[in-house]
Amino acid sequence: MGKVLVIGAGGVGTVVVHKMAGLPEVFSEILLASRTKSKCDDIAAQIGGNRVQTAQVDADNVPELVELINSYQPDLVVNVALPYQDLTIMDACLETGVSYLDTANYEPKDEAKFEYKWQWAYQEKFKEAGLTAILGCGFDPGVTSVFTAYAAKHHFDEMQYLDIVDCNAGDHGKAFATNFNPEINIREVTQKGKYWENGQWVVTEPHEIHKALNYPEIGPKESYVIYHEELESLVKNFPTLKRARFWMTFGQEYLTHLRVIQNIGMAGIEPVMYNGVEIVPIQFLKAVLPNPGDLGENYKGWTSIGCRIKGLKDGKEKTYYVYNNCSHEVAYKETGTQAVSYTTGVPCMIGAMMYLQGTWKKPGVFNVEEFNPDPFMEQLNQHGLPWVELHDVHLEM
Repeated sequence: MGKVLVIGAGGVGTVVVHKMAGLPEVFSEILLASRTKSKCDDIAAQIGGNRVQTAQVDADNVPELVELINSYQPDLVVNVALPYQDLTIMDACLETGVSYLDTANYEPKDEAKFEYKWQWAYQEKFKEAGLTAILGCGFDPGVTSVFTAYAAKHHFDEMQYLDIVDCNAGDHGKAFATNFNPEINIREVTQKGKYWENGQWVVTEPHEIHKALNYPEIGPKESYVIYHEELESLVKNFPTLKRARFWMTFGQEYLTHLRVIQNIGMAGIEPVMYNGVEIVPIQFLKAVLPNPGDLGENYKGWTSIGCRIKGLKDGKEKTYYVYNNCSHEVAYKETGTQAVSYTTGVPCMIGAMMYLQGTWKKPGVFNVEEFNPDPFMEQLNQHGLPWVELHDVHLEM
């Protein structure tokens, strides 16, 4: 049906091309590109069947991207590289006339800041070019945003309170490791907390608000309010929300390591001189920490991610909880990755499918909750991320 160029050969990229390769009726040709071509070659060899072609590209370099896109002529560019590279890839898509999809919003290298404003600013450019840009099509953001849209469409007249809850109850056996790119992960979880309440943002100190929340089939886990990018688009697109928060679980050992890393300056993003060489501390830390892509083999346990929503239906108060639980072991058996990569890569593939099938296709820049959630929700059940609905239950909100 369509040709896709996937940029990024980490754990998420691995899942994306694995799932795409199994659907030749949708993804007729697949090109996987990254700064390090050997990583792409390894993934292609694992999949086999000559389903995946590979190429080298520097995603920071617009002319290189343009040359690759023009030579391959894909119908869609799927960006699972670093968030720093969103804008260069979007620029290349505009220059070559190809639509775009990513899983995480842009952030500048020199500032740990998560906002959609940089990508939303491309709205008119993509609209005038007749191209689609789909933003945040992973799990959170991504599935959590679609869950919210689905709830608004089918179960509420007015959504008032939203808690997105993200639990990783798995054990990888390492003293300290991050589940995706360490540089991005550490920046994300060490920034100040922020949530939406009564028409404004409330800023908190990192990990200031926390409590034990109960997760299905897992039990209670200490959960912390952090800022996560989908909150920005959800409160914009669902203005009846009086409060919207994002909760994530962290173990005490993880938080202790994180405090030490921060206290000794290893989470810093400003360059320092070492033996006459300029290095960025967090980038050096990334080089010595375990590769998230290698964690899957010994990872045990589950993730549980979902949306807890309270509002009104037919004039009465209603509560609703929709979630997915994903097994690290099952994810590894299928794709050779752990569940955090799997839960991001599968929705990314489904979003690309939605575009190629014409279901999610219109000129401009859009967050996933701005499209029809129903066909996406159907595909989640078919491709390894089945979801569960609970109605009128206690939500711990």
